[in-house]
Amino acid sequence: MRGLDVFLPDGRKVGVVHDSVIDSEDWSCSHLFVRETDPALVEDSIHLAVPWRWVRGINDAVILRWFPATPIPKNP
Repeated sequence: MRGLDVFLPDGRKVGVVHDSVIDSEDWSCSHLFVRETDPALVEDSIHLAVPWRWVRGINDAVILRWFPATPIPKNP
């Protein structure tokens, strides 16, 4: 999945998958680590750990089913 673009349901690009976070207990993906985030969606373009449950589908890109209100503050 590394290098795939990540999009919101409305088509806005969140960023690019940098890595997957794997839960070592059951060897399932728990999060996608996203870099190069859009500053309109994430303050200061900080990297994000997107929970796997937010992912709708993966093919040539990752499409999310949900994303919090934007922009996400750097220090909530």
